[in-house]
Amino acid sequence: MSIDGFYRYEFEKPIAELERRLQELRKGGERKADPAATRTLEAQLEQLKRKVYGNLTAWQRVQLARHPLRPYTLDYVQRLMTDFVELHGDRLYGDDKAMVGGVARLEGRACFVIGHQKGRETRENLIRNFGMAHPEGYRKALRFMRLAEKFRLPVVICIDTPGAYPGIGAEERGQAHSIAHNMREMARIKSPIYLCVIGEGGSGGALGVGVGDWVAMLENAYYSVISPEGCASILWRDRARAPEAAEALKMTARDLLSLGLVDEILREPPGGAHHDPAVVAQQVKESILRFWKSVEGLSTEELLKRRYERFRRIGIYTTADLSPFPPPA
Repeated sequence: MSIDGFYRYEFEKPIAELERRLQELRKGGERKADPAATRTLEAQLEQLKRKVYGNLTAWQRVQLARHPLRPYTLDYVQRLMTDFVELHGDRLYGDDKAMVGGVARLEGRACFVIGHQKGRETRENLIRNFGMAHPEGYRKALRFMRLAEKFRLPVVICIDTPGAYPGIGAEERGQAHSIAHNMREMARIKSPIYLCVIGEGGSGGALGVGVGDWVAMLENAYYSVISPEGCASILWRDRARAPEAAEALKMTARDLLSLGLVDEILREPPGGAHHDPAVVAQQVKESILRFWKSVEGLSTEELLKRRYERFRRIGIYTTADLSPFPPPA
């Protein structure tokens, strides 16, 4: 993969230029390359990376969350799990390839893994519908969760979608109902549910598989009621103001942790998860294992009670008595 493939955004161009210069210097051969010059350039590059990636805006994190080289659900399954058997179909309409799932083993323990799946190139993205699930995708996910409940297996869910598919066919087949139904039923599933936002956490498309006992979030992922572009289009009729909307939406991992909407932030290497997928996958694995250990001794009743209380704590508000109201003019 070329340097430009990794550093594709405007704010990353100075890093790409330094990487290119360093690469050219190394290609000159040991006798031609000046070790001192190489070390100096490496230090400059490291310092620049810390400066750029240590001060990312919300919009820049959104861009990294959308990077086409970022690991997707099946990449994590391949790196973390063994004996994966993918299951298909919702038993009502068809098989939605934007939502994948099946049974696997993590550290020898059987579990169900579910998640949105995007494509790497145009043809695969068309097959995967760019990670935007149809109603049958959410029904398929719920079918897997009920199987997990039946066989007393934990559930691992990876969230990575711009949103649920808004097409006419999806609406005709009950998109809103499928998402709402999933949210209600996931609150009742008697298996531990671990959630990780690995990229985009867009709107109802994320919430349709977003109810569980623990929500982890990668450092450069986002989780929001709407995309920045959609928000900017509605508020200002101008998609170019998406960076401003991203800041206002409080959609980054740090914002959401402070608001109590997510439980844990998983660090990424400088530049994003695609720069070292193995390290990020290991962090996800350790997070899952910590969660499983934390719920080992819980009864089903206690597990469901904690899940209920977790969501009741979201959106706490206070009321004030404003009466008597001033008389109308």
